This record gives sequence, C-alpha cells and structure tokens, in this order.
Amino acid sequence: MAVTVKVPAQLRSLTDGAAEVSIEATTVREVVALLESQHPGMGARLLDESGALRRFLNVYVDDEDVRFLDGIETSVPEGSKVSIIPAVAGG
Repeated sequence: MAVTVKVPAQLRSLTDGAAEVSIEATTVREVVALLESQHPGMGARLLDESGALRRFLNVYVDDEDVRFLDGIETSVPEGSKVSIIPAVAGG
C-alpha cells in the first residue's frame, strides 16, 4: 500500500533533499524499516536503542498522533500521509 512520508528538513540529507518519499507499508514500523533500507541512517534517527520511536519525535498518520493510537504499530492505510516532526523545545 503506497503512503507518502513527509520528511522534515533536518532529515532531508538522508533522502537526497526530498521533502516527501513514497513507500509501500501498512504500519509505522514498516514505514521506518523501509525508510532505513532505502535511506540508510534514517532508522537510527527515528528509533531509540529499544526500537521505539524517539521521545522527542512526533509521528502523525493523516494528522493523528501515533502516540494516541497504537504507537509504532499504528496502521497506515493506503494513500495516507505520514508526517515526521521533530519536537521543538525551548523557552
């Protein structure tokens, strides 16, 4: 199932500058695995040592925060947009 992944500016060096990539995946976990296989280094930037999404990284499937769904196991319907958004902190 084809989904569009929106890549933040901080990670575009790994996608040769592409702001969006198309991936065939059915879960967020598959999205991350395929991103890593097609764009080496992406997995380490998205997942922590335990294989969970990094704490200061927000991932949305069609504007729904995966933290409030099934986390990394959230399903990704065909035609969905997966947005990767680094959290911004500061005061």
